[in-house]
Amino acid sequence: MFSKSFLTFSLLSTVLCSRSDAFTIGGPVNTTGGLVKGHASSLRPDVSEYLGIRFAKPAKGDLRFAAPVPVDKRSDIFDAAEFVYVYSDCPCNRVPMNNSYLGGPVGEKITVALSQQANVLDEDCFGINVWTKPQTGEEKKAVLFWIYGGGFSIGSANSPVYDGSILADENDVVVVSFNYRLNIFGFSGAPGQPANVGLLDQRLALEWTRDNIEQFGGDPSRITVFGQSAGGMSTDLVAFINPEDPIAHGLIAHSGVATARAMPSPNATQSLATWYDVSQTLGCGGAEAREETVACMRTKTQEELLAAIESQSTSALIGGFLPYGDGVVLPEDISAEADAGNFAKIPFLTGNTDYEAGFFFIVAIAYSNITTVEELNAIPWDLVRPLGNLLTRVAFTCPAADAADLRRKHGVPSWRYRFYGGDYENTAINPVGSDWHTSDMLTVFGTAAAVTGVEDSEYEAKAAAYHRNAWATFAKDPTSGLEDKLGWPTYHPLRRTLVQLSLGDQTEASFTVNWMTDAMCDAIANLAEIIEDISGFFGGLNSGKELGRRSFDGM
Repeated sequence: MFSKSFLTFSLLSTVLCSRSDAFTIGGPVNTTGGLVKGHASSLRPDVSEYLGIRFAKPAKGDLRFAAPVPVDKRSDIFDAAEFVYVYSDCPCNRVPMNNSYLGGPVGEKITVALSQQANVLDEDCFGINVWTKPQTGEEKKAVLFWIYGGGFSIGSANSPVYDGSILADENDVVVVSFNYRLNIFGFSGAPGQPANVGLLDQRLALEWTRDNIEQFGGDPSRITVFGQSAGGMSTDLVAFINPEDPIAHGLIAHSGVATARAMPSPNATQSLATWYDVSQTLGCGGAEAREETVACMRTKTQEELLAAIESQSTSALIGGFLPYGDGVVLPEDISAEADAGNFAKIPFLTGNTDYEAGFFFIVAIAYSNITTVEELNAIPWDLVRPLGNLLTRVAFTCPAADAADLRRKHGVPSWRYRFYGGDYENTAINPVGSDWHTSDMLTVFGTAAAVTGVEDSEYEAKAAAYHRNAWATFAKDPTSGLEDKLGWPTYHPLRRTLVQLSLGDQTEASFTVNWMTDAMCDAIANLAEIIEDISGFFGGLNSGKELGRRSFDGM
């Protein structure tokens, strides 16, 4: 019979061994899917990096178009050293990068880093990534859970822009990212199949984080979801998908919100019709075949599916397969639920860049016949800029104001920011500058210098560090951290509450009245035809191919 002292010693030894493993950089961690080991981050060697941890079974065969299924627990140790084994992204039709050099030396590196040109596409893409530094700071750290953008049509967590090492190293947080299904694979609208399975992928990754993050030094009671563009919309949707159990304790929606009245949103009938169009194209029958189309579509290769859906897209960023209100995963009318207050009352931070449209001009150039700098400079950019400002206001600025004000009206702490880009040399893309849609991610993650090889200027380094500290401060205390620690006022449309980041040479936040950016928001809120006209500019383009000819060649 074992003595009490022996049992005490054994228990203590077990605890110490567990702590030793956790404090060893890249050391083994026990997860619900089995043991995983990582390695030291190449950017910050004191940070443990775990890449490509499988959180769901590959969505192939009968699991294609179906809800995600958690992985079984493996008996061996998984070497989490790469993004999903062979750096595989979920299947998508990528934006062409043949003329990325037009963005200038820095712009070329940024656009290539954001693209997926070198990444393998495969339906075995359910990987989750963790960056952590448990050997210092809080014993249980706040968690930042990242959702990438891409219009629900493209995108991947596997980008050097989204490396979480610097955030984890400098701000005493754990950073998590993951892959979720896109386009027809994630939002098929297929008959007899669950809707919005791409959002179910996101939910499963969030559940995995809740169940496992403590083993990586994280605090499951302090998880902040943050995402950009479609990831921002997804972040906002967290409050609506499971309002009684959102898992998240804070939300940061960059350049995209769920309640944006100007954004395209199909309904169940339209999604089903699009499915039948594609199934007919692939020889699987149309509406008359009903659920038989699903079995047939599961026999097609991912390449066949991607080729077939290309005609359903206005560009790689605006596909024919998007989330919609099915009444099960998502409410049928998000705006009505929002107005009624039927959402999780989670502290909310939202905002956008000063010139979001710049990115979409970059995409337009990628699809155009423009191949030389001379042709690019021949475009009358002084005339293009006002159109871009209008797009930014309609599609991003006004929705951000609406989303922040929605929370205010329902008593939820909310903040709103605007990112001005600071004219930073290592975030600028020719000819649109440094305040384009997604440019703020280079400062949020602190990866501009690593991506471009151009070091931050002195004021950029300070402004970016302040930016990251603000996000970490929110994650650590979503309810009052920004106000108590940094003096940020909660959002109010009639007061100086708009937080200005990276404005000129400023290295900390300044505050201004919202009407300076929100003029005409009320007037344009319900003018959907404006968006239709603008998307015709960017988009009435059949797979984006006509965009350059229609938008630029004639200028």
